[in-house]
Amino acid sequence: MHILVTGGAGFIGSHVADAFLADGHTVDILDDLSSGREANVPDEATLHVHDIRSEEAASLLESTGYDVLVHHAAQMDVRKSVADPSFDADVNLRGFLNLMEAARRNGLKKVLFASTGGAIYGEPEYAPQDEAHPLRPISPYGITKLATERYLYYYHQQYGIPYVALRYANVYGPRQNPHGEAGVVAIFAQRMLNGEAAFINGDGLQTRDFVYVGDVVEANRAALAYDGTGTFNVGTAKETDVVELFETIRDEIDPDISKRHAEGKPGEQRRSVLSYAHTEETLGWAPQVGLRDGLARTVDWFRPQ
Repeated sequence: MHILVTGGAGFIGSHVADAFLADGHTVDILDDLSSGREANVPDEATLHVHDIRSEEAASLLESTGYDVLVHHAAQMDVRKSVADPSFDADVNLRGFLNLMEAARRNGLKKVLFASTGGAIYGEPEYAPQDEAHPLRPISPYGITKLATERYLYYYHQQYGIPYVALRYANVYGPRQNPHGEAGVVAIFAQRMLNGEAAFINGDGLQTRDFVYVGDVVEANRAALAYDGTGTFNVGTAKETDVVELFETIRDEIDPDISKRHAEGKPGEQRRSVLSYAHTEETLGWAPQVGLRDGLARTVDWFRPQ
């Protein structure tokens, strides 16, 4: 198949592109390189440097008959979405619609969408949260991800384009960007390895479900092979608080590093943990890499070579 991976120069998208190329597909990448890196782009992929909101991006999808759109490009910083909701919506909604309106006119057969499990459910009524959990996002980022899922349903009903929305937990691993606000594992690892202070926001007892990027890649493979349409959690059903995460990474680098705390950030929820039972039953996917193993692999990647 001919696959377009948006955000394919970024952390998760580049790993997905690698896998699809290894499986024998033709892969193009659409990325404006605002946060992605050209060094992440596989040699066998064709890179198109455009903003997903641009006329150039729409023209690419209108002129090239892609079979599958794998949509990872996004404004992905929860805190930035709180600070500038209009920008978040402009990128995540207008950008997506720009692509879909062009692609639907040129034979698009399927969409894989990188949604969010961490931000779309809001504070849990029960845990782990499954796909039937009420959807109560507390950040503009979560709201735009939910709206995109609704648009995917519209395009499926109106134009017959099937989709799979993968609601990612907190993804970590090699190539994650340690600069900026998103990606606590990368931020901790990079700062500790550089001998710099790594700060825990708030009391650090907020919990997240950390899933290794290699497992996320396998979920995308399973979604591509799936004949149906639907929404699936991609998580581990295990929650880890930020203090425990910090200490595990610290133990990999230097046990003598001390904890430091900073003020909590607006827009962050207290708990998040995802059930993957529906994903395992329907797609045959389950996480394989435990947190300690995945963190060790990630720290090794960040170590100076």
